[in-house]
Amino acid sequence: MGLKGVFPRDVKKCKSMTGLDLSSNKLYGKIPSDIATLIPYVTSLDLSSNNFSGEIPKNLANCSFLNILNLDHNKLTGPIPPELTLLNRMKTFTVAYNLLTGPIPVFRTTYSVDSFTSNPALCGKPLDPCRETTKGTKTGVIAGAAVGGVTFAAIGTAIVLFFYYRKVSVMRKKDDDPDGNKWTKSLKGAKGIKVSMFEKVVSRMRLNDLMKATNSFHKNNIIGSGRTGTMYIGVLEDGTSLLIKRLQNSQHSDKEFSSEMATLGNVKHRNLVPLLGFCVAKTERLLVYRYMANGTLNDNLHPVDDAKQAMEWSLRLKISIGAARGFAWLHHNCNPRILHRNISSKCILLDADFEPKISDFGLARLMNPVDTHLSTFVNGEFGDLGYVAPEYARTLVATPKGDVYSFGVVLLELVTGERPTHITKAPETFKGSLVEWISQLSDDGKLHDAIDTSLVGNGVDNELFQFLKVACNCVLPTPKERPAMFEVYQLLRAIGEQYNFTTEDEISMPSDTNDVGYLEELIVAR
Repeated sequence: MGLKGVFPRDVKKCKSMTGLDLSSNKLYGKIPSDIATLIPYVTSLDLSSNNFSGEIPKNLANCSFLNILNLDHNKLTGPIPPELTLLNRMKTFTVAYNLLTGPIPVFRTTYSVDSFTSNPALCGKPLDPCRETTKGTKTGVIAGAAVGGVTFAAIGTAIVLFFYYRKVSVMRKKDDDPDGNKWTKSLKGAKGIKVSMFEKVVSRMRLNDLMKATNSFHKNNIIGSGRTGTMYIGVLEDGTSLLIKRLQNSQHSDKEFSSEMATLGNVKHRNLVPLLGFCVAKTERLLVYRYMANGTLNDNLHPVDDAKQAMEWSLRLKISIGAARGFAWLHHNCNPRILHRNISSKCILLDADFEPKISDFGLARLMNPVDTHLSTFVNGEFGDLGYVAPEYARTLVATPKGDVYSFGVVLLELVTGERPTHITKAPETFKGSLVEWISQLSDDGKLHDAIDTSLVGNGVDNELFQFLKVACNCVLPTPKERPAMFEVYQLLRAIGEQYNFTTEDEISMPSDTNDVGYLEELIVAR
């Protein structure tokens, strides 16, 4: 951008700003000590490649929604504030190529050497260990040796003491709840409560059966967590596997909750994860779903094990068509019609035959948004980062076209093999999202370069590009220009026609694909 001068304090006028990128400019001076009051809801902050000097402000720890903090290639001095370790949502952190000193604090997330390199006086994992003198005063001397002075040793000791007491506190908490299920103690005396079932998995089921199936909701049984709650896998005594979701932050009364469950229990479609039942036990609300053998689309598309073979194109296309059919049914044919509001590759589960099943449909309304502050939106509480439609931050209203945008990002994941917020094929200087990368390639006439290389050259290149164009139309910045979900389904179905994925089509064509325009839901209070 070619900006010069000090940090622009006028950014505080952008009260709903969630991302600030001032990288590669000629900004200088200190980072404001009250920066958290200027950008309180920021989730991504990039001040790299400037001339900022002075210490990293402790006040950054009050930017509690930070997911990404990039301060590399500046002239920052002093220690890394230990308070930054309290940013428990931070996934990316880099302070490389500065003049920082002292021990590296112990963060909750493990960062690589690249995050701290070229700070000659920094020490500690993942860099070289700090020098020790006597064993009994190891932690205090680490800080003193790192800065090389008596005055700074006192500061270092204070830092170490902070971590010591913080570590002790964390350890005590872990000791208090080693199995991650301390909350279940509140259910004592309620284990006989009946689970209301919509489908007969067993003759009858009680809370005690769910407790046994999940080893009292032990942390080892957790297979995923998100905005709506934590998902556990459970195995009944007869060997039947189930998914049990523990809802969080639902403020509805028992009567309202049961009414919502009765509605969702009747919402059935071949591409929805069946809701088998629910249980209300004191303040806890538990949902019982049918088990999906192949996990989430996200796990299959972005496996932890890099050696795992990439998904074949025909399978990716099959999953996209089935998921689109499910979302189109929710938008156009379901009664009542349902906005998902939290679409991502994590909410699309795969059964034993890799048939896609949509989870978490209808749960957004249980999160009691009316009294929710704006911060819950920018924090990703109403959609994972990289999936949320850009207009939501402005309108605070969820719409069908917002769902289409989120599904468009899933389609981009399928055809590119990239994650929504981390692009491996993009240059190192690129800091944007998957949608922004696609837009940049399109402007440069290089859209073909986005396609997953494992899919190219197998005789389906034309299908791949047609699919990519559908995805691009879904993520257009203007909601009115995006297709309706039914149109997305029809376009994908046409691309996969030769594969005979579908037999009979249970979705009736809407008289007007804009007939869901009235379907809007307030995300947060204005």
